[in-house]
Amino acid sequence: MRPNGRHTAGASQLFALRAWAMGLLLLSAVAISPTTAKAAPSQAAAATTHVYLLRGVLNIFSLGLDTIGARLQAQGIPVTVANFVSWSSLADEAAAAYKAGRLKTIILVGHSSGATALPDMIAKLNQLGVPVKLAIGLDSVFKTKLSTGAERYINIYIGDGPGEPVRAAAGFRGKLDNVDVRGTGVGHISIDKNEAIQRRVIAEIDAAIMRSRAPAAPVAEPGAPRPARAAAAAAPARN
Repeated sequence: MRPNGRHTAGASQLFALRAWAMGLLLLSAVAISPTTAKAAPSQAAAATTHVYLLRGVLNIFSLGLDTIGARLQAQGIPVTVANFVSWSSLADEAAAAYKAGRLKTIILVGHSSGATALPDMIAKLNQLGVPVKLAIGLDSVFKTKLSTGAERYINIYIGDGPGEPVRAAAGFRGKLDNVDVRGTGVGHISIDKNEAIQRRVIAEIDAAIMRSRAPAAPVAEPGAPRPARAAAAAAPARN
């Protein structure tokens, strides 16, 4: 018995649709796949790290940061979750702990307005002579420019939504990565709650703590002269 032509065409279309959907799923996974750490941070490295997580407006749209914070605490990593308006006082707190020797690794994460505040917090810490190991912004809502830097800055944003890529200003030092996750099904309100995004954030934090075993480059105090060799090596990073 010969198969019905209409049935065969429909089956072919269904197969093509499934193949297209699988391809899109694989592309989405690649877009948000994390750089995973080879091992969990040691207890000593975790204990001298602090992760500051900055929520956005009204404290009600960034509750995924609470989940990230709880997962980090389960690894023995101290965290502070606060509204973005607290960024200045948090920078003072982090600087005091760093200079007292209680902290060696400072990591910042922000969502929405919390992501927009990250460059200001980094700049204040740098002015206080304190390095930032890693900063991760989730869908910063305004045009954001980095004039000073963390060792690494990752901006995960939705290119066809309210989020914006982060730009490096002249003189920026560090590594800047803009990661566009459009087409992956996440939205501005859900990006911090998305399981894949959360896994990437935690994996990047774990990897940064593992790297912190190497001594961080000192941050010059404001107005301090820079050595000629350091000045020559600190060419502006390109995204």
